[in-house]
Amino acid sequence: QVQLGESGGGLVQAGGSLRLSCAASGRTFSSYTMGWFRQAPGKERDFVARISRRGGRTSYAESVKGRFTISRDNAKNTVYLKMNSLKPEDTAVYYCAAVEGGIDSGSSVDDYDYWGQGTQVTVSS
Repeated sequence: QVQLGESGGGLVQAGGSLRLSCAASGRTFSSYTMGWFRQAPGKERDFVARISRRGGRTSYAESVKGRFTISRDNAKNTVYLKMNSLKPEDTAVYYCAAVEGGIDSGSSVDDYDYWGQGTQVTVSS
């Protein structure tokens, strides 16, 4: 089992940047595929990015491709989401998620077993 805690959210102007962090408990962090999702008010939780256990493979939602970068540091039990060129439509609560082992897709909420509490990102125009 793993526990997740996000940080790094906040208020930023359009065009700005933020870096989210997700710290995981436990000694087997490198066994988990990690993902980032976001949920705007009144909307479903949507896939943002995912990263394989060793960090060699990543995938992104089309809406963030080229602007966001997911990375991980297994020595620090942490996964990151660097967000550049932020837009007002990126405003949402951002969640990190984990599933043990490798998975083919990782773009569905159903692919993950563990979730953090979320961190708010607000982008002003």
